Amino acid sequence: MLSRGATPAAPAPRPDRPGITELRLSAFASHRRAVFPLGPLTFFAGSSGTGKSSALRAYEALARLGGGAELGEAFPDPVACVPERARPDAQRRRGFRIGCTVDGPVGAVRLDVAVQAEPELRIVGERLTAGGLTLLETALRDPRRRAVQAAWYTAGTSPVTRAPLPDDRLGTALLPLRVAGKTDGQRHVLAAAEQVVVALRSVFACDPLPRRMRGAVPLDEGRLLGGCDNLAEVLWRTRSECGQRHAQLVAAVRAGCAGTVEDVRAEQLDSRTVRAVLDRGDGVRTPTGRLGDGELRFLALALVLLTGPGVLEVDPVAEVPEALQCLTVLADGFDRCLDERQLRELARLAVLTCERGHIRLVGAVQNASWAAEADGVTVVDLDREGT
Repeated sequence: MLSRGATPAAPAPRPDRPGITELRLSAFASHRRAVFPLGPLTFFAGSSGTGKSSALRAYEALARLGGGAELGEAFPDPVACVPERARPDAQRRRGFRIGCTVDGPVGAVRLDVAVQAEPELRIVGERLTAGGLTLLETALRDPRRRAVQAAWYTAGTSPVTRAPLPDDRLGTALLPLRVAGKTDGQRHVLAAAEQVVVALRSVFACDPLPRRMRGAVPLDEGRLLGGCDNLAEVLWRTRSECGQRHAQLVAAVRAGCAGTVEDVRAEQLDSRTVRAVLDRGDGVRTPTGRLGDGELRFLALALVLLTGPGVLEVDPVAEVPEALQCLTVLADGFDRCLDERQLRELARLAVLTCERGHIRLVGAVQNASWAAEADGVTVVDLDREGT
């Protein structure tokens, strides 16, 4: 594990916006007893097979569970998440364990989840802790029932409250519906659970697919999809809504794409269809379908970094003010098809964006040597971890 561009400092004040500061993969795919620190801008670096994508997959699964998704939606292929050499127990059960730490107004809150993948997919244990205090703990007591026994902290006339919870959903995400908030203990549990849910729900998994970005697209809601298929439609919307951010996008594209770039825009082909073009400034407009894969991925990633929950296809937490939310972008294959010049420009843009506090970025790259000179970048070197 290697952190670049950071020096030891005094403990920082608690952030107003909750964010995940640690990802734990106790037993998940190729990872065993792994603990990864996460900063505002983090890259998992390593050669093929070191577990970069699986780390992002675990993060995304936690995000889905935090948003209230069922277990099968968060883990569509649960057996692939089980460590390869994990042996079944006497009941032929195998599973995996993941967790995270969320820092925010409540302080550091830890969430740990144990999932059974075989013979049936279910949550068999969950623990939510803060300040050395267990706020929620669940356990599978009766395998015949589709429920876990839960106990959460109340600090009232009874120190804990016990009740069954479903075994296919994250108990932490259900607590706001179960806890009344009448005692100080209950309010503490609610605050910790809500901090975790807010941090997990605001996640945008992004992997631009150039083959889907080359053609014209219909006008619809104008929210960017994870594969950036509808990039032209989003450009149609954002160019008129925020001139300042659009100017930043044009400046970035000018630095990352070949040739002269005066503007990046969408042009309407008919009443319902638009395509994206680069305005070369001399009357020539280059359809983005003519760009190379690296240029298209660069354009899409720059657009992601310069937008927010109102533009990206994410589920913002409606009951929490936007100023207190922080969007996390998960970018697998962040460096795919990009040259070093493009990577350095995206790193510069990511640092500036993450410094503002509204966006965090966790990416997976083959090599992060290009980020060595960038301040504020945390690099988790999985090649070094495996030695």
